[in-house]
Order: sequence, then structure tokens, then C-alpha cells
Amino acid sequence: MTKKLFVGNLSFQTTESDLDGLFGQIGNVESVSIITDRMTGRSKGFGFVEMSNEDAEAAIQKLNGTEFGGRNLTVNEARPPAKREFGGGGGGGRGRDRGDRGGGRDRY
Repeated sequence: MTKKLFVGNLSFQTTESDLDGLFGQIGNVESVSIITDRMTGRSKGFGFVEMSNEDAEAAIQKLNGTEFGGRNLTVNEARPPAKREFGGGGGGGRGRDRGDRGGGRDRY
């Protein structure tokens, strides 16, 4: 079974290949992804690494708090993503009934 690790406080220059090399020194890496900003494509400074359970535990022990790329890494087990409500909230009155305005059509 695999475990997903959160890797935080990454240098913005760190690549997925860099992380694969670092975690690969400890065990077999299943996947690596660095999260980027949708608009700029720039790293957000964190990512995820998937490894077997045993290798993941060893990676947490060895790498959490260690210096990599000029920064001290945060490495721990990733938590499942929080449920997100979509729709933006609020905005009452967006339905069919808009008072006596007739929904944008002229009534004359």
C-alpha cells in the first residue's frame, strides 16, 4: 500500500525531479507532484510524494525539518482534502422572480 506525504516549505526553484531524487534516496517513489499557481504556473512552495507505507514513514523521520534548497522542509502524512462547497454563496434573488421587471423583457 502507498502513503501520500505532504512536503512543505519548498524553494520555488525545486522541481519534481529534485524531490524524486531526494525521496528516492530513502525508498521507491511512486509519484511526485509540486502544486503550481493556475494563473502564473509558479510553484506554491509545496507538493506531494507517494511512497510505500514503510518508505513513507522512514522519509518523514529522515527528512522532516532537514534543509533542502536553502529551506527547512516540512514532511508529514498528507491529510485528505477538505470538502469544498461550490457556488460562491450568497447572491440571493438570482432566480426567476425579479420583482416586476419581467426578467429583462419589455412588457409594453
